[in-house]
Amino acid sequence: MTRSLIAPWLCVVVLVIAGCSSSPPVMLTVSPNSATVFSTQTVQLMATDSKGPTDVVWTVAGTAGGSVDANGVFTAPSVTQNTTITVTANSHHDPTKTASAMITVLAPGTVTPTANPQVAQYTFTPPPGANVFVQFGTDTSYNLKTWTQPTPSSGPLSFYVAGMLATTEYHMQAVVQAADGSTAGDLDHTFTTQAFDPALIPALTVTTTPGASPQSGVEMLDLISTPQTLYLAVVDLSGNLLWGYIPPSKTGNIQGVQLLPNGHFLICLYTNTLREIDLAGNTIQQFTSDQMNAAFTAKNLTYRTQDFNHDIIQLPNGHWIALLQTPQPCSAIPNCSGLGTIEGDIIVDLQPDGNGSFTLAWYWSSFDHLDINRALQGYPDWTHSNALLYSPDDGNLLLSIRHQSWIIKIDYNNGAGAGDVLWRLGYQGDFTLVGGTDPTDWFYAQHGPAFTTPNTTGKFGLTIMDNGNLRVFPAGVTCGAAPNPPCAYSRSIAMEIDETAKTATLVNSYVPHEYSYWGGNSEQLANNNYEGNFNAGAPQSFSDVFEYTPDASPQVVWHLRTSNGNAYRAFRMPSLYPGVQW
Repeated sequence: MTRSLIAPWLCVVVLVIAGCSSSPPVMLTVSPNSATVFSTQTVQLMATDSKGPTDVVWTVAGTAGGSVDANGVFTAPSVTQNTTITVTANSHHDPTKTASAMITVLAPGTVTPTANPQVAQYTFTPPPGANVFVQFGTDTSYNLKTWTQPTPSSGPLSFYVAGMLATTEYHMQAVVQAADGSTAGDLDHTFTTQAFDPALIPALTVTTTPGASPQSGVEMLDLISTPQTLYLAVVDLSGNLLWGYIPPSKTGNIQGVQLLPNGHFLICLYTNTLREIDLAGNTIQQFTSDQMNAAFTAKNLTYRTQDFNHDIIQLPNGHWIALLQTPQPCSAIPNCSGLGTIEGDIIVDLQPDGNGSFTLAWYWSSFDHLDINRALQGYPDWTHSNALLYSPDDGNLLLSIRHQSWIIKIDYNNGAGAGDVLWRLGYQGDFTLVGGTDPTDWFYAQHGPAFTTPNTTGKFGLTIMDNGNLRVFPAGVTCGAAPNPPCAYSRSIAMEIDETAKTATLVNSYVPHEYSYWGGNSEQLANNNYEGNFNAGAPQSFSDVFEYTPDASPQVVWHLRTSNGNAYRAFRMPSLYPGVQW
């Protein structure tokens, strides 16, 4: 009886022990679970298998090609269009256990020449949701890069690769930052640049002061010469040409150039065209003087443009703000008598529709807001405005009026302003000069002002090219007679403007040994140095561009001279691409 009871219990114990000693289920994962590579490149996949690495069997699904070795290294096939391939890790112990990675294999890009001999076009199709840039250089260290662009909604993505020396072989490679966080670089491509006609390349001399470090970047030169060299030239800090532009018409000259947020340039092509161009020199959109006159007519305005001149800027909302000169008979001007026909200035706000058409959204006329009887440089060229600045903090405009020796602030209010002159900066204006001798140390016949502070209202900074024409001296001072100052001299100056106190404090002044009676501009650089472009003018036909320290006794850090033409404007850019520092 006892033996018969023990036997069944023994069987139960044996069964329980046997069940507890059975193998646990296989646990299998693959990382990364997605990746992006270019044609023929490899990517390392890692499988984690609870049975150990010897349990993993790798396979490639489908007929697209590619291979994976026993260590999980996937080699992409050669493809001519983007392809998605599934790579799977299988358990040898339990074939029902698998883990996969989705591999996007990208077709390599193509590199082709453009109409600009020093610009290449790099084209390829990135995956959805990716961001892409092109890195390039004279070897595969790729020390330069373009800006980053997102995958377009359809079709391929094209980059203009610019900033290369002439007649030089470059290596370039697209870098894809995929939506899953992975990064892939295209195969290396080579491109050999061509060169502009040597007769079109301006003669430049560059000197860097030993031990000094100029602000990095490239220098944009807005050139005026006879016969005409390149209209625009971008050079490195050694004076080597990196980019140039010649308009198809090959007439006039460019007065005003701005690098836009979309990577294009906006230019004022004197006398009759405002134009947006890309790095290859293609015209994206333009607005002519004939279109301007038609827009005036459509608004029942009697103004007619004599020419677009000196400056154009694009606002954050995409509107173009441009200067044009217009003649008016004295009989049509309030408080005018016996002066004949007078040339004044109009500011126009042009709203592009994206399809090549523009709407005149706002305008301002010097005839409506300035005293016709104040003419420091006479008639008929009464105002001769030459530069525009937009103040983001209040949406107003600053206008440099050369023949009034004023910079004025205009109530623009982002297109809703009445156009009133809010203040006049300069000789006989609304501000008290601090830190200098009034009237001598005001600016005269100035060019090219620029903000030096992030804020543009209240208390802010300006740099100004003080050309010095018809400079006014205190009573009893005879200029040119020692120890008095010379009658004709030019300066690059920096001022602190206090709109509330109505003070203008002279904080820095650099005076070279030359008189730049027209053109030029001034700016403060990212390293806090200043740069002044002294456009010495005819008959000398040269310009001097100085980067100098902000000290009380400024020291020249870097000097560029043009010797066969004038640089109407010259300014430092971080690179040829928005937001990219070279």
